[in-house]
Amino acid sequence: MPFSLCLPATEVHSASRAPMRRVLSDPGMTEYFSLPHYLYIIVLKKNGVNWELWNTMERTLTDEDWLLTHYNGTLETEGDSVYQYLGQLNLLLSNEKIEGRVYAIASAVPLTLSQPIGTISSLSDVLNLTFSTSSETMQENLQHIYTTPYNYKVSGDYYGSFSSATHRVPHVSLMLYHVAAKVDIIWNVPNDDRIKANPAEAVRLTYMEVRRLYNGDAYCFRPLKNEMASLPTSGGYDIPDMVRANDEGLWWEGRTYFYTIPYYVAGEANYFPVQMVLCTNGTAKADGYKLTLKQPFDTTAVFVPWVRGIFNLTQPLANTEETKTWD
Repeated sequence: MPFSLCLPATEVHSASRAPMRRVLSDPGMTEYFSLPHYLYIIVLKKNGVNWELWNTMERTLTDEDWLLTHYNGTLETEGDSVYQYLGQLNLLLSNEKIEGRVYAIASAVPLTLSQPIGTISSLSDVLNLTFSTSSETMQENLQHIYTTPYNYKVSGDYYGSFSSATHRVPHVSLMLYHVAAKVDIIWNVPNDDRIKANPAEAVRLTYMEVRRLYNGDAYCFRPLKNEMASLPTSGGYDIPDMVRANDEGLWWEGRTYFYTIPYYVAGEANYFPVQMVLCTNGTAKADGYKLTLKQPFDTTAVFVPWVRGIFNLTQPLANTEETKTWD
């Protein structure tokens, strides 16, 4: 049984985080992604009512192992440009009628998994498989990790399913998707608020930071099921200096983005929190405006979200802590 792996074609060569842009909603912000160099494949087969491990594969790849082509499969992305893995992926079927599932992970960097894939023994093991995000290398490469979401279904069944009972030579064509959510930040100071007769009333953004991002173990195939017991008040990791006091070109308008593991707080599964610090007019970081941005979040969705925060700054920010929910 042959099977193939694909990535959306917009996922191309490397950059870790987006550069800052001066222009609001700059359409020139092309994203660049690294092609995966590490491949982990898990194949289960059904035994009665249970799923058990049938096969695993681990491979180290190069960029030359991926071909830019058009998707030709059963998913809604039929005809879209994709990067397809060129290596041969085959499973030898016996005479028995096998009902199976293929789960795959592709990453630009090696992953530290919660258990070796060869020791997986059940569907529960697959769904609970996690990878560590604690290292700086991982945090800088989260956008380069793709997996097969467990709840993506075609005709009512998991899209990586196959059956030799219904197809003499079954074939599985898998599209892999991000496990990290994109957070897009846009800010603007209206022209009338940039220059004032009283300089203290004018507004310029002089510091911005995202803090306490998720750095725990993250689900491989259930990327919207990462949970924290409470909103973190320490720990995690920060992205500091997104705007600095000497970035004059970014004082009044700009845009940047980053990728992070989405999570929800226990009891608040409808929201994905993003914690930030913003300072205006040279205020020190310790005296900045602390914002928890709660973005609507659907833990039953298939794909991780694209979160967008748009800041329209019309007055200097006070030293306060606030939580805001954005539509």
